[in-house]
Amino acid sequence: MIYLLDPLIYLLIYGFLLTAIMGLIASWIDRKVTARVQYRVGPPLLQPLIDIIKLLGKETLIPEGASKITFLMAPIIGFSGVVLVSTILWINNIDPTKSFMGDLIVVLYLLVVPSISIIMGGFASRNPLASLGASREMKLIMGYELPFILAVLVPVIHTHSIRLGNIVSYQATNGIFIGSLSGFLAWIVVILCVQAKLALVPFDMPEAETEIVGGPLIEYSGSGLAVYRLMKNMMLFTLPFFVMILFMGGWKFEGIYSLTGLLKYIGVVAIITVIRNTNPRVRIDQAVKFFWGPMTIIAIIAVILAFLGK
Repeated sequence: MIYLLDPLIYLLIYGFLLTAIMGLIASWIDRKVTARVQYRVGPPLLQPLIDIIKLLGKETLIPEGASKITFLMAPIIGFSGVVLVSTILWINNIDPTKSFMGDLIVVLYLLVVPSISIIMGGFASRNPLASLGASREMKLIMGYELPFILAVLVPVIHTHSIRLGNIVSYQATNGIFIGSLSGFLAWIVVILCVQAKLALVPFDMPEAETEIVGGPLIEYSGSGLAVYRLMKNMMLFTLPFFVMILFMGGWKFEGIYSLTGLLKYIGVVAIITVIRNTNPRVRIDQAVKFFWGPMTIIAIIAVILAFLGK
């Protein structure tokens, strides 16, 4: 019973509740900073939560001709993927000894699930604009996954392990990877890939409102759209948290280290927000060329430097 209770606590308390709270706060920070850049006041602190509660109270409409089961299940699949990833990250961050063999590979697979769920929902709706947005999302995944995985290999090469717990423990005794040349280059690549995974400017072409009116989510309303919104907010915490674990030593909850971890997280979110507010949207073909070109080259250089011990 005890063995079943412990993972359940991590899943419900850390994977869902704490991640949702942190994600909503991060969403508010992002919207507030964006508003200030545009000389607006911005939303109140509870606005992201209010938006989701408001959507949960509205009717869920299913477009005519849509694949109903896929249309309704897609948000749940994406949301489940985020919760599972967050749970694994929290377990490894709090107690690295609970890491299991290959958990890094599991996290990489699960991080693709939210994007795949958006693609499923877009195509299932049978809306031309949604299908166009889903196809852009698919091309974007094909673009950023290669340099993203190559960059993630840098900590693996340094630690000779695919356990997240070992990566966290190694940095605790040998210093964070961002302090090395290979780690810093890989960190830059991962940050830009995270920007694309979050579908934020300049890589927001799948949901470009001015072009395709919300893209894959155009037909979603009510609880389905609420789940997608919450999923995206939680991703805004989960992905920076993943970056912290891989390259910045994770988040220690011990005295002053708690504040240091918070500052690390705020710093990563701030960088993401700055990139969002200082760049124009690029075309999908430009995004793919960018990731397959400069980003992949930098990632390969980082991998080579990691093999050389730098």
